[in-house]
This record gives sequence, C-alpha cells and structure tokens, in this order.
Amino acid sequence: MTKREQFLDAAARRILITDGAFGTEIQNWKLAEADYAGSLGLAKDQKGNNDILALTAPHVPESIHRAYFAAGADIAETNTFSANRISQADYAAEHLVRDINLGSARMARRVADEFEAADGRPRFVAGAIGPTNKTLSLSPDVNDPGFREIDWDFLVEVYKEQAAALVEGGADFILIETVFDTLNCKAGIMAVKQLESELGREVPLMLSMTLTDLSGRNLSGHTVEAFWYAVRHARPLTIGLNCSFGATQLRPHVRALSAIADAAIMVYPNAGLPNELGEYDERPETTAALVREWAEAGQVNVLGGCCGSTPEHIAAIAAAAASRPPRKLPELAPVTRLAGLEPFVMAA
Repeated sequence: MTKREQFLDAAARRILITDGAFGTEIQNWKLAEADYAGSLGLAKDQKGNNDILALTAPHVPESIHRAYFAAGADIAETNTFSANRISQADYAAEHLVRDINLGSARMARRVADEFEAADGRPRFVAGAIGPTNKTLSLSPDVNDPGFREIDWDFLVEVYKEQAAALVEGGADFILIETVFDTLNCKAGIMAVKQLESELGREVPLMLSMTLTDLSGRNLSGHTVEAFWYAVRHARPLTIGLNCSFGATQLRPHVRALSAIADAAIMVYPNAGLPNELGEYDERPETTAALVREWAEAGQVNVLGGCCGSTPEHIAAIAAAAASRPPRKLPELAPVTRLAGLEPFVMAA
C-alpha cells in the first residue's frame, strides 16, 4: 500500500490529526543568536531563522515533533516553512537550503517512525513549503503595476529545489501551505510535477490556502471556491485552509470548500485571533469546541492548529474529533481538461 493509499484509508475511517504551530513553540525556548547561528559562520544574524535550527539546534524542533505526536498527531509537518532560496537569502543562508530541508525531513521521519513502531498506528510526514515573501500576481511597486520581483520559471526552480530535498529526506507528501497567491501555488504544483517526472513516481500534494479578509479571499483575490477550481487539476491529496484566522472566522469557508472538493479536507486554524501584543489567548478547550462543529457536520478529514496552537491544543482537538466520523471521501470526478491544466499522467 502506498502512502497515499494508506493515508486515504485512515482518513476514510477517522478524522486524522496534524500538528500545531512551530514558530510560537520555538519562541517559547527563548533562543539567543548563538543558538540559531551555531558554528556555521554566516554573514548575517540568524535569530528568527527557525528553519536553520535543523542544523544548529536540532533538539529544539525534534522535541516539538515529539510533543505533537505524544499529543495525538498523525502527521508531522517539517519545520521548513521558510527553507527556500528566496526566504533564506534574508539570512545569507541560500547555500544551506538543501541541508536544512534534508535535516528537517529526516528528523520528522525518524520521530514519526519511532511513534509508529511503538503503537502500530501509521504516522505521516508532510514536507512543508511556505509561500515565500514574493508574489507572482502582484507588484510591490504601486507606481509600476506590471513589475514583478521574480518570474514563474525562477519560482518553480525555487520550489523544486526545496521539494526534492524534502522527498529525499523522507517526506511522504509535499504540503504547499499558507497560500496567499494562487499563482505562487500553481508554480509549486508545477515544481512537484516536474519532480515526479524525474523520480518516476507520484509525490502526493497537500494544498492549504490562507485568507486575507473575512470575505474569504486570499491576497490574489481568489475565494475558496475559485482556489479549488484553480488547483483541482493537480488532484491534491488534501485541500484546505490554515492560518489567517481562528476557527470562528473560518466556519463558512470550511463549509463552502467541503461542499465542492473531491479531495480530503484539512483545516488547521490559528488559536483564535492575536491580542494587542500579538499573542494568542484562545484556550485549547475553546479551539477544540469550535473545530468539533466541523467534525459533527461531516466537513473535515484532517484537523490541527496553526499560529498560537500548542501540544495541548492538539491533544484537545484529537479528543474532540475522536468520536466523530470523518467527512465521507467523494469519488474522484472527471477533471475538465483545459489548455495547460491537464492532470499529470505518470509516464510508463
């Protein structure tokens, strides 16, 4: 049984649990510049470069993975949200992109396999790819709306470099998350499809959109429905929402996506909205009660947490979802073929 088949089999029988926030958990360690920088001797300060901890302080992300699995998670997302050439350029660490992704994926794989061996329950590793801080759809210069800082081919190359290292390190799936620009996401999809062709095997995709306003649109202006129809040709393993808001604000958009998507639905909201200090106050039992509504309505297959969520949040969510049946996985309907959007077909 492939990992895709194993995942879908599990998701058809129960609501699976993905992990929670990494950034806010790392902040709790109160790390200093020396902890981030290690002995790498990079030209810029590294404090805040959470991804590089896979090389300089691996015990930190590993302990977080262990805490989330112990809390009931089925899926570990690698600590690689910004482990791409564009984002790492801010830290003069572009040359370490492959090493960071390999280290993070191998770490998550090792811990996942350890927990699976202990109780026999399948554990999965999702190689996390963030959106970068560049956009293909919008100009950063209000006086030059046609200007773009990067182009399509470059971003595909950036995503492919990261995805290749994550898969080599043991990731089961590639998770393109916090999608604020649908065109960026499509570049990520193209990168993974190119990687599939080179490897001669499928690399399952998970896609997760983030909303920028309460009307339910991302920064490039797509609603959740428009986003789904823009990426459906990729036949993602999961489609969903993360970050942006808490569960309360995401409720109507989860319902809308669940009604149309012929893929598993994965939602991992923030722990409410941040307070005036940028901190998250929503209690685990509150978050769990809110996402339980989606479970009771049969709208989700995977639940977890984003910014501000903790192992305690994940434990509460796992308990809330345990007795609820998952959303029924629909049969894959034929995908309309549009020029340039044909579904990937594995070469013989």
